Parts: sequence; C-alpha cells; structure tokens
Amino acid sequence: MIILFILALLACFILLARVVDLFFISSLDKISKDLRLSNDAAGATLMAVGSSAPELFVALFAVIKPGEHQAIGIGSIVGSAIFNLLVIVGAAAYVKKTKLTWQPMVRDLFFYSLSVALLLLFIWDGRLTLNETIILLAVYVLYVVAVIYWRKWLPYNDMEATELEDTHGEHNKISRPVDQLLRFIFPNEKNYYRVFIVSIVLIAALSYVLVEVAVASAHILNIPEAIIALTVLAVGTSIPDLFSSVIVARQGRGDMAVSNAIGSNIFDILVGLGLPFLLVMVFSGGVIESGGDIFSSTLILSGSVLLLILLLLVMKWKAGKFTGVVLIAAYALYVLNEILKLYGLGLIF
Repeated sequence: MIILFILALLACFILLARVVDLFFISSLDKISKDLRLSNDAAGATLMAVGSSAPELFVALFAVIKPGEHQAIGIGSIVGSAIFNLLVIVGAAAYVKKTKLTWQPMVRDLFFYSLSVALLLLFIWDGRLTLNETIILLAVYVLYVVAVIYWRKWLPYNDMEATELEDTHGEHNKISRPVDQLLRFIFPNEKNYYRVFIVSIVLIAALSYVLVEVAVASAHILNIPEAIIALTVLAVGTSIPDLFSSVIVARQGRGDMAVSNAIGSNIFDILVGLGLPFLLVMVFSGGVIESGGDIFSSTLILSGSVLLLILLLLVMKWKAGKFTGVVLIAAYALYVLNEILKLYGLGLIF
C-alpha cells in the first residue's frame, strides 16, 4: 500500500505542476490583462494565486476533512514556506550570482517577516480564531496596496513582462506524455476563462487526493501527519516553483526568482491559511485547533527569515554561491531535525 501511495503522490505532484504551469498561470495572465492590472498588482494577486494554488487547496481540504487534520493544512504551508525560502532562493543564488534590487526586496521581506510573526503569535496557544484569520487576510490586502504604490515611494526599474516566456519551453521538454493528456482534457486554450475554471477543478481534485494519501500514509507509517505535511507535501507542491526559479536564474534573472519565492510565501501564509480557515469558521463557528508540532517549525521559519536578511545585508544585496550553499545547508539541517524528532532526538526542538 505504501508503494501505491508513493506513486499516487508522485503522479499528483507531476499533474499539479503541469496544470499550474501550462494552463492555470497562462489563463491568469490573460485575465489580468483583461482587468488591466499593472505588472506589480498582477504578480502580487493573480500570479501569486497561480503559483500557490496547490498549497491553498491542500490547506482547505485538510481543514474541512473530518477528524482534526488541521496539522496537514498548516504544516504544508509552513513547510512550503521553509522550502521556498531556503531551497528555491538558495538554488537561484547558487546557479548564478545576482545583484538584487533592494527596494522591492525591503518591501517583501518586511511583509514576509510580519506574516511569519503573526503566524507565530496566532498559533502560540495551539489554535486559530476568526479574528486572527481576518487579520491575516487584511495584512495581505495591505501588501497588495503596498505593491501598487511602492514604486512611487522608492523608485526602481520594472522587470520586463517577457521574462517568464522562456521557462515554458524548458518545462515542455520534461513531461510531454502528461502534457498531451492534459491538452486532450482541456478545452480550447483561446477560451481562457473556461481554461481557468477547468484548472481550478483539476487542482482542487488533485489537492484532495494529496490530503487523503498523506493522511493514509501517516497512519500506515505511524508518524505524525504534521511531519508528512512539513516535508513531503511541502516539497512536492513547491517543486514547480523550484524548476521555474532555477531556469529564470540561469537566464540571469535571479532577482526575479528570489522575489517570486518570497512573494509566494507571503500569499501562502496570509491567504493560504487565512482564507480556508476563515471559510470553515464562518460556516461552522468557533475556533480551529492548529494540531501537530507546528509551532517549532514556525520558529525555524522565523529563524530562516532572519538568516536570509542577514546574508543579504552582509553581502550587500548580492546573492551568489556562498548564499546558496548556506541556505540549502540550513534546509538540510531542518529536514534532518524533523526526521530525528521522530525518534526523540531533535537537534533544535
């Protein structure tokens, strides 16, 4: 059974990556043009939804699934945030040295630090309340407003819209049989509103399967659901972002790769947790227990944010091989700590 579950997880991860990359994000890009959104506003809203949709749906289904499985929802968000910050930013820095634009980085690091601090504060007592989820969503609204007006306060050059185009050609070389199957399922791609709806349905279905398989795997292996979420689910849902960021970094656009990883994390924490928990509490009332050993991983996430900020300040906003090695090594230590915790031998908590 566990072999079948592993194969199911891999299949879901691959399908999620292709649906998001080929259809969901491309349809969102066309919709943002219809809505006449600026590049910054589109990136902070619709594009963030595109890259973080799997984590959002995993959190939603984990919260609504009977049996107190909230640890999977929170764990997948926190674990994905740690992976994005340490591995994606680290890999982007390692493959090509880049000078980061400090103005947007200051904005994103501030809101990211605020997001992590709020999450740490809210799950301190092991639960989330309705008011706390509303605060998370309100902070994301403030972030979007800051994105729109930030250039007026601290002027900087905009990234060209053509930067994303070359990444799709690279991905198409990887999983052509899967792409052919998906193109058969999807309607005419020119009808991008219909493509958008079908994408959401598929992402939701695959995320539901991920939650069910993760719960079953945790029970068979007799390990906490939070550990599965913090590691396997977190990495699996973030792999598409890793590939895209490495490709973009190799093209000399490491600034974009780092910004996307941090921006995606802001959405994950504020909306990926805030929205599913808000919906459940509005309809069911009361509070939601966070469950699992999530607090220690959130502390590690806050430490990761401080590590990245210190590295960028010391290196004067330059990210290269040294930064990449330090960040990836930090993630390796985190995973080792999570594994050792199963045997009561955690290195940190």
